Amino acid sequence: MEYLGIKIDVRNVPELDKDFIPLYQFNRAFLKDAKKPVGVAVERANGEVAAVETFIHGTQQLHEADCYYINRLVKTLLWMKGGFRIYVCGDESIYEYLKKAYCAGGCQEFDWDYMAGIYERPFEVLMCDKLPENKDNPKAIGGHLSGCRIGFDAGGSDRKVSAVIDGEAVYSEEVVWFPKTTADPDYHYEGIVSALKSAASHMPRVDAVGVSSAGIYINDRTMSASLFLSVPKELYDSKVKDIYIRAITDTFGNIPFCVVNDGDVTALAGAMSLKDSSVLGIAMGTSEAVGFVDEQGRITGWLNELAFAPVDANPKAMEDEWSHDIGCGGKYFSQDAVIKLAPAAGIELAESLSPAEKLKAVQGLMEAEDPRAAAIYRSIGVYLAHTLAFYYSLYRCRNVLLLGRVMSGKGGDLIISSCEKALADEYPELSGKIRLALPDEYFRRVGQSAVAASLPDIE
Repeated sequence: MEYLGIKIDVRNVPELDKDFIPLYQFNRAFLKDAKKPVGVAVERANGEVAAVETFIHGTQQLHEADCYYINRLVKTLLWMKGGFRIYVCGDESIYEYLKKAYCAGGCQEFDWDYMAGIYERPFEVLMCDKLPENKDNPKAIGGHLSGCRIGFDAGGSDRKVSAVIDGEAVYSEEVVWFPKTTADPDYHYEGIVSALKSAASHMPRVDAVGVSSAGIYINDRTMSASLFLSVPKELYDSKVKDIYIRAITDTFGNIPFCVVNDGDVTALAGAMSLKDSSVLGIAMGTSEAVGFVDEQGRITGWLNELAFAPVDANPKAMEDEWSHDIGCGGKYFSQDAVIKLAPAAGIELAESLSPAEKLKAVQGLMEAEDPRAAAIYRSIGVYLAHTLAFYYSLYRCRNVLLLGRVMSGKGGDLIISSCEKALADEYPELSGKIRLALPDEYFRRVGQSAVAASLPDIE
């Protein structure tokens, strides 16, 4: 296959998506003959920087390919690690291209606006003579079991809380709530406080609180989260950004606490379950949710919002309805992937069904061993193989924990077997370097809220 003048050799192609161009394979083919040095970096909170030294062709003939490669690289860095500032070194034309892309009306306007919002400062693109050095600030949080702790897990349809004493959950409750459709942030605040007080009533004291919640959290503040989707902006800024901080300190005073993205807590739970570190957790549900625990068992503080990171270079790839970008992970590792492949498999799903109901219908066909449904899951397995090779190049993850509704039942087993087969054939150099795992009984038994309780250090 060929795209933008770059010839790409792909042996394993999803049977239901023949036009899929693995971005990782495009990148490798692009770099074979690219000789002109270029550097790009993104800066995020607390002076942290992700910098990459790479190459472009630097010719008029392949200028479009150069711009595309850099565009996808920068977007990947932004959604993997976060950032409000892009640095460019080594090529004026790439700098000018990125300035036009990351602005109002530019092709990456969504990313430009979103990142400016969560970091609360204008997004900018700068030309520099020398790239800033890489700087990370991973936190060794989690795995703390001593004392009387509360773990709170905020989901879109229910909230869970656990009272944990010296690592043992002495009480847990799950309460249905409707955070996404409620505009009054006092509803969310009161729900959080009610859960905290309920757990506290089952312990002699409260030494620390850990929170696991979907969204982006910087310094324990809620910078963006779908749980508060209906809250007006003026109320969001005044009542939501510090909602967990207020709820904990108003209830218990000045005690240790941590607020962490639920994907990272899932990865931490996976590390505890696998008794190993270097874990990338990928949950395939409504969208793609990702978390990461590094080689030292630390949570990095990166965004890990890979639902918005590109994986497919096909110019006709499916568009994300929120960002309006194409080829991003959320459409390949979620219920949307199952739904989009169904017509190609010859499966008609009634438009009146919700996305969750459509997934359930395909899962029913898979349990009945319908070959059409099997083709869907095999195709997702091939998507996953190419993308895990890409993710490995970014994270160097030794373990990949796969979970979520799409991974349940026979379909999940077929995704893994199809993925492992394609990985072995296309990327033999990764043999023995990536272990795929599903949640075990320990992972299911402990639960997200109990793991959240282990986040703060009370020493």
